[in-house]
Amino acid sequence: MYTYKTNGTCSRAIHFDIVDGKLHHVTFDGGCPGNLKALGILVEGMPAREAVAKLAGITCDTKPPSRAAQLACAIKEHL
Repeated sequence: MYTYKTNGTCSRAIHFDIVDGKLHHVTFDGGCPGNLKALGILVEGMPAREAVAKLAGITCDTKPPSRAAQLACAIKEHL
C-alpha cells in the first residue's frame, strides 16, 4: 500500500496499490467521503498511466489542485 500526503486539498492523504500496472484499493483520508469513495471505485482496476492522463490538471472549482489531480500526482510519483 502506497501513501501520498496531499497538499492544498481538504483531504490529508491518499492510499492505493498498483498491481501489474493497475490501480487498486484507492482511499482518501479526509475530504468529501461520497465523492472520494466514488473516485476510488471509478479508478479501481484502471491502468495507472491511464488514470494519470485522465486526472492530471483537474481543478477544484477555480482552485488547483483537486483531489483527483493529487491522485494523479501520487500515481506519477509512485511510478
